[in-house]
Amino acid sequence: MLYYALLFLVVAVIAGVLGFSGIAGTSAGIAQILFFLFLALLAVSLILKAIRSV
Repeated sequence: MLYYALLFLVVAVIAGVLGFSGIAGTSAGIAQILFFLFLALLAVSLILKAIRSV
């Protein structure tokens, strides 16, 4: 999932450099959502692992 967030971030940067502001904004938004979803799943995974090891 982090891979896709980085992929959309790269697409956003390239689109921004080329002047496609609509595509850049959308790609940046998707990248942000995926990144925070990745962080949430990472936190849940770490909590579950800590609970299981006790």
